[in-house]
Amino acid sequence: MKDRWQHHEIWNLFTSCLAKLSAVFCSSFSKVLRHLRQVTGPFLYKMWQSLLETAKNNPFGSPFHVAHCESSAEKDLVPGRTISAAAAVGEAGDSCEFGSRKYFALCGLGGILSCGITHTAIVPLDLVKCRIQVDPAKYKSVVNGFKVTIREDGTRGLAKGWAPTFYGYSMQGLFKFGLYEVFKVLYSDILGEENAYVWRTSLYLAASASAEFFADIALSPMEAAKVRIQTQPGFASTLRAAMPIIYKDEGLNGFYKGLVPLWMRQIPYTMMKFACFEKTIELLYKYVVPKPRNECTKAEQLVVTFAAGYIAGVFCAIVSHPADTVVSKLNQEKGSTALEAAKKLGMAGLWKGLAPRIVMIGTLTAAQWFIYDAVKVWLRLPRPPPPEMPESLKRKLAAKEQ
Repeated sequence: MKDRWQHHEIWNLFTSCLAKLSAVFCSSFSKVLRHLRQVTGPFLYKMWQSLLETAKNNPFGSPFHVAHCESSAEKDLVPGRTISAAAAVGEAGDSCEFGSRKYFALCGLGGILSCGITHTAIVPLDLVKCRIQVDPAKYKSVVNGFKVTIREDGTRGLAKGWAPTFYGYSMQGLFKFGLYEVFKVLYSDILGEENAYVWRTSLYLAASASAEFFADIALSPMEAAKVRIQTQPGFASTLRAAMPIIYKDEGLNGFYKGLVPLWMRQIPYTMMKFACFEKTIELLYKYVVPKPRNECTKAEQLVVTFAAGYIAGVFCAIVSHPADTVVSKLNQEKGSTALEAAKKLGMAGLWKGLAPRIVMIGTLTAAQWFIYDAVKVWLRLPRPPPPEMPESLKRKLAAKEQ
């Protein structure tokens, strides 16, 4: 009886935190929608508005207010220096200085909106993808997977796992994008201005890997609940019911036994996502976009962002797919290890569900970068242009050529 009471108290505390996170999302996103309507048109606006209404009606919802970034003159994170590969001088009208605490905090908010919205929007496809991975004999293809799911669970069955998806990936987005900006500035400072430019791809890879390491720790409990809800017949169908069951059966290990394969999936994915995006943006503005970035309108810049995000997403899906399959199988079977799950799947099994994942991750990554960049525009955050060679390095190269 005492243990049951303790579990009840833990759950009440947990749902209270989720309520606050959900309310922050709803309050902030309603403002973002007004800006996105002007950029994307009525169709996408209505789609996102419907998603917002669904989030507002979730069982954890409660009123909560969000603090806004105030215009202030704060000290640079790196006093007296300009980091060419990761920073730019703030433009007039920016609400925060680049590298300030408020800048990093609001980048984290952008990550919450970016990842929470997109992953929740594709829950039906993710559910079918997971079921193909863990039971390919029953779910033979994407179309067949949708048909079987609707026949057995009805249309509402396609939304199974939406709550852990929304909360888990919102928390992941907070750390993924927020800490990426932190580590990018930190590593640039360590390297110095010239080396930060020369080694900028390595800088993107290191910063994104560091951020994802922490992001996955936040994601893992919700990912465990999501996969069980979506793939285990007879298991709880809601997050509220699933969490106590997992804790009762497996303790805290049940929430984190998939953490290592999650790192194996997400860290390469995120490294590819950020590095490929940054390099693609640089190349698009250099060779494809017919005018410099500072002459493009905000809407045109967001189109370039979306295109670069989709290109990055295709590569992300391929790089991270085998580990994604192992995570799904591991969370489906109690007591299994990552190596055992991989052996059961075999080489061919590790690549099951790749086609829907390429579509899913490509669209997902593009939408995430679009929303993240749109939030930056809405909040008037500094948005550094693609990196340019520092003047000091240009002089050194010119001196060598003489």
